[in-house]
Amino acid sequence: MSDLPPMTSIKRWFVTTNHKDVGILYLATALFFLLFGGVLALVFRAHLWEAGGTGLLSGNEFNQAVSTHGLLMVFWFLSPFAAGFANYFVPLQIGADDLAFPRMNALSYWFYLFSGILIAISFFQQGSFAGGWTMYAPLNVPTYTPAMEATTGGNATVLALLLFVFSITIGTVNFLVTIHRSRAEGLGLWNMPMFTWSWLLTVWMMLFAFAALLAALLLLSIDRIFLTQYFATDQGSGLLWAHLFWFFGHPEVYIVFFPALGIMFETFQTFTGRRLVGRKWVIIAMVLVAVQSFLVWMHHMFLTTINLEITTLFMATTIGISLPFDLMVFALIYTMVKGRVRFTTPFLFSLGALVLFILGGITGVFLGAVVLDYEFRGTYWVVAHFHYVMVSGVTALIAGLYYWWPKITGKMYSETLGKLNFAVYFIGFNLLYFPMFLAWETPRRVFNYGEGMQIYHQMATVGAFVLGSSFLIMFFTLAKSWVSGPDAPDNPWEFSRTAEWAIPSPPPLENWDGRPSYASGRLEFVDDSAAATDGGVATGHAETTTESGHEDVHADHASIWPLGIGLGTFVFFLGLTGITPYTVSFATERGLEGVGTGAETSILYPALIAAGLAILAVTLFKFGVEEFNAPEMPVAERWPFEGVGNTKMGVWVFLASDVVVFGAAIGAFVFMRIHTGWSEWTTVPFASWPGLLNTYILLTSSFTVILALVFAERQNKKGLLTAMGATLLLGLAFMSVKAYEYSVKFSHGDYWWNGIEYSIYFVTTGLHALHVILGLLIAVFMIYRIISIDAYLEDHRPVEFFGLYWHFVDIVWVFLFPLFYLM
Repeated sequence: MSDLPPMTSIKRWFVTTNHKDVGILYLATALFFLLFGGVLALVFRAHLWEAGGTGLLSGNEFNQAVSTHGLLMVFWFLSPFAAGFANYFVPLQIGADDLAFPRMNALSYWFYLFSGILIAISFFQQGSFAGGWTMYAPLNVPTYTPAMEATTGGNATVLALLLFVFSITIGTVNFLVTIHRSRAEGLGLWNMPMFTWSWLLTVWMMLFAFAALLAALLLLSIDRIFLTQYFATDQGSGLLWAHLFWFFGHPEVYIVFFPALGIMFETFQTFTGRRLVGRKWVIIAMVLVAVQSFLVWMHHMFLTTINLEITTLFMATTIGISLPFDLMVFALIYTMVKGRVRFTTPFLFSLGALVLFILGGITGVFLGAVVLDYEFRGTYWVVAHFHYVMVSGVTALIAGLYYWWPKITGKMYSETLGKLNFAVYFIGFNLLYFPMFLAWETPRRVFNYGEGMQIYHQMATVGAFVLGSSFLIMFFTLAKSWVSGPDAPDNPWEFSRTAEWAIPSPPPLENWDGRPSYASGRLEFVDDSAAATDGGVATGHAETTTESGHEDVHADHASIWPLGIGLGTFVFFLGLTGITPYTVSFATERGLEGVGTGAETSILYPALIAAGLAILAVTLFKFGVEEFNAPEMPVAERWPFEGVGNTKMGVWVFLASDVVVFGAAIGAFVFMRIHTGWSEWTTVPFASWPGLLNTYILLTSSFTVILALVFAERQNKKGLLTAMGATLLLGLAFMSVKAYEYSVKFSHGDYWWNGIEYSIYFVTTGLHALHVILGLLIAVFMIYRIISIDAYLEDHRPVEFFGLYWHFVDIVWVFLFPLFYLM
């Protein structure tokens, strides 16, 4: 499917892969989840009007509202809202035609949407997750869930977050490849717009941080659905979850705030009429923060059993990470001082974001000190500080919405209404959250508080409704603009300096009339239709298309199959939410005691799993055989990845995230074994020979994959088929040995729920086996393509990409074999 319907057609929004359309979908969907989470907040703030609650919510309903509010705002609103701007404007700012993988971009959106639908459905499955948005163990597993009948809804929440992380991973790979390999001629990394720089660092952090969260959620979902013991033991389970979650959680603060910071940089430059002061030092400071963000996670764990030396070290790293932010804040202040400020709506929101962030940063210093953290942790001081930091990001994102609204819609809005929106927003926010500093002794997530605190909580509740009304003003302002606002010029801002303002408002489907180039030092549009380009400064000819002209390459913009894959995955995950009762029944029949669930078995859930797998089988196959043209830019800056094609780089980036997933799983094994006592650990495999045999099998299969690539390069169809077939057979042999090994353990009554050693063995080797199965399915598809259309003889690169994945799976096994079979 390549023809894209007009924007007025509903069909367009189901099939589009164009980056601007996907950006609009992200923005609209994120705003919906803002309303969803905001309504939950208003409900529980109303409940907090008096000590002990007003009776509006029961205790469990209050916990559900608070937990889901946090999850929706942090995951389903903040990052996706920024991703909407990035989808729309990053390709425009760097001079790209689209993202590197348009269909994967659409798939990322559909995973995001369906994950949000899944968490909404959880409320109708006897209740959503009620253990707090941080999902601390052991309150995150069924054994310790107060209302056992909420297991299904809790499963839905965890699986929704898992599906959301799938979306993030796909989008991260896409943006990294695009920004590094699709910049316009002459646009070096140093010269990229500040919003693009902030988003580049954001997606690098996402790549590794969300991989750690993915590992944690995989382990948690397996605990909840199949009754493994990762987070249900008294042998360090709580600490294990805290390490995995906060290794993700602290970078997440900067993942949320960096795009907002990029918008602040852009708007401060535009509305002061001055280039950002200390621009290169600001970029270096952001890079330092991105790196340091992975070195401070334990300051969230000062109240745990980690020793004083470690807490002191992390107190120092926490103070250290604030220093680059000082530089960025002063750069913004000096930019205002050096320029002439124009107090437009976008600038007011950006300035407000700066003020709120400074307050949030100052109050965070208290939490970075170990002694003060002992007093403040778990109180409303943390709630207030957290919101001053995170919602300062929201404030800047709203600035971005007003800033880019004329470009997206081609309409101007009322500055009077916009400024009224800011005034109500700023007053409401501070009325809501500042009293929480005064009521800091109130324990967080609890609706009982001392009577002396009531006035502060009532002020906060009033502030919540004032803040909520500001969003009604915002929606009215934008709706009025959409319906009756004056037409926007191509560039409504006098001193805007990025490429999106050099094209019509809204931009055309193909973005550019000519090829964007900065080779002369300024933005120009080059007409390549008459003759072949000389390639500019950095062409990377080995990976580019062979067409001579920019206009001659037709790019497709529509495919229905990303929607189909998203739907199939959603149905499959929905089915998984109700499997726990079946697992309990299975385990009880085999002697497991003390585990129950109020949820009854229902044939609906296995049927949904089967339906989801069927939809996935069809849509993935159709996705694979679809003729979809997304050509690489013939002339582009690609440093430092000139010699690597888009798809190959995408595979490498994906595998980098998978390294973190397996690293977290192996780290969980090492952590729990050390905590239990290294020498007291039970070796689960009945013998070492199955692991040794499988090692030989996988290493041999790596050799056959290399042979397949050699035969593809030589255009030898018979040899290619033979080598791919041998790889398939060796993979099946590996799975057969693994099945035999598992069956022996089962025959002895050894199951994954028997103890933490068994859980870790079955889950870690099972996760690897799942990767093998996925590789085998890809191999079957490739063999089909070779037989049916002589695929990969003219272009052998897909065989090489499959080989990269297969070699990675083999290398992982080389680590797992000694860990589980020899130690």
